[in-house]
This record gives sequence, structure tokens and C-alpha cells, in this order.
Amino acid sequence: MSTDSEIIQRSLQQPAAFAELFDRHARAVNAFATYRIGHHAAEDVLSETFLVAFRRRADFDLDVESAAPWLFGIASRLIRRHRAVEAKHWRSFAAAIGGEEHSSLGGFDEALSRVDAEREVAALKVRIAALAPRDRETLLLYAWHGMSYDEIAASLGVPVGTVRSRLNRVRRRLDPGRRRAAFEKDQQKGEAVGRV
Repeated sequence: MSTDSEIIQRSLQQPAAFAELFDRHARAVNAFATYRIGHHAAEDVLSETFLVAFRRRADFDLDVESAAPWLFGIASRLIRRHRAVEAKHWRSFAAAIGGEEHSSLGGFDEALSRVDAEREVAALKVRIAALAPRDRETLLLYAWHGMSYDEIAASLGVPVGTVRSRLNRVRRRLDPGRRRAAFEKDQQKGEAVGRV
């Protein structure tokens, strides 16, 4: 099986070979774009991503085996152009959560558990939507696409330290209870030390 690097190198002489790269990565790029900006805009981003990649294939670093970080980087830059669509998508997504209705066929405890879970999911989606676009983009590459910090850094064209700080900031924003629990734990330790 050829590496992405070999496919790109071969496509420099045989442009049709680039189709292998599309077949290999189009689904993941499309899924990433769909999640970020919706299905219709994602189709445009997918097309533009591979068009840009094809035009710039001579600039690809052939020492890197996988083109995924490079392609996600191109897609990310194109997605930034669609921020208005993305913001509209997240607002409508958050509004849709509030309008869902569910029927309860189970017991009272099960219904309460579902209500609690729905509230938590709704709150989390609102917090994700409230993240800065760059932080949200970093989170999605990490959590949804399972990319490593190094791959995310390559995709976004930022240092690995920036990826780490963005994900740390995301963790703090998405889980304020964790911060509160850590504070309470520190308080309890301080009280225990004071009693000794």
C-alpha cells in the first residue's frame, strides 16, 4: 500500500494518481467540515480542500507519510471563511436541543435520568458553541478525529505548545465542575492541615 507521500509524488508526473488521495481522505475531511459548518457548506469545503491540495501538491513535504494533517489544515483555513455559516449552524443546533420532545415509556427514575442527561448535553453543546473558533476547531480535531497534538499542530500551522494550551483552556471551559471540585479538595486539605 502506498503512503500518501508516494501518491503525491507520483501525482506530480501522473495527475490522475491524486484521486487515490481523495479516495483515502475525502470521507474524513467531509465529516470534519460537516460537523463544523453543516452539510451543504461542507461539500464546498471538501471540493475546495482537494482543489487547493492538488494545486499545491508540489509544496507537500514528502518526508511526511500521511497527508491527513496537511489536508485538515487546508480544510480548517477554508472553514474559517465560513464562520458566519458556522455561527448560524451552532445557534440553530443549540435552539433545536431546547425544542425536542421525548415520551417516557420507562419508570419515573429512568425519565429523570434522561432529563438530567439531556440538560447536561444541552449545557455542554452551548459551552462548545461558546468556545472561540480556534479552540473549538482544536477540540474537534483532537476528540472527533483522534489526531495527536503533533498532527493538530501540523494541520493548523501552530506550535504543539499552542495546541496544548488550547486544549487545556477547552477542558477548563467545558468542565467548570472539575475546577470547582479541585478547589473544594484543596480547601478540605487546608482545613485538615489546620486541625493538625
